[in-house]
Amino acid sequence: MAHTKAGGSTKLGRDSASKRLGIKRQQNQAVKSGEILIRQRGTKYLAGKNVKRAKDDTLYASKNGVIKFIQKKKIRFDGNVRYATMINVE
Repeated sequence: MAHTKAGGSTKLGRDSASKRLGIKRQQNQAVKSGEILIRQRGTKYLAGKNVKRAKDDTLYASKNGVIKFIQKKKIRFDGNVRYATMINVE
């Protein structure tokens, strides 16, 4: 008969690598087509002119140009107002 408790396996010790989210290019910065502008989860920033949204909500430039951030007033279906930041490449 054992005098010590059996050493079972632990459920701890697993973690995923960070995804390096955030803004990658700033206002008035020149960008090329296909360059990533923002990596995000959800749509905190919205795609404007010459900007496309990827499957994982990443925003990237679809044409060469200069980045402009603008504030846009969005009205939700229940009437509440939300101020969203849109990104344009001009």
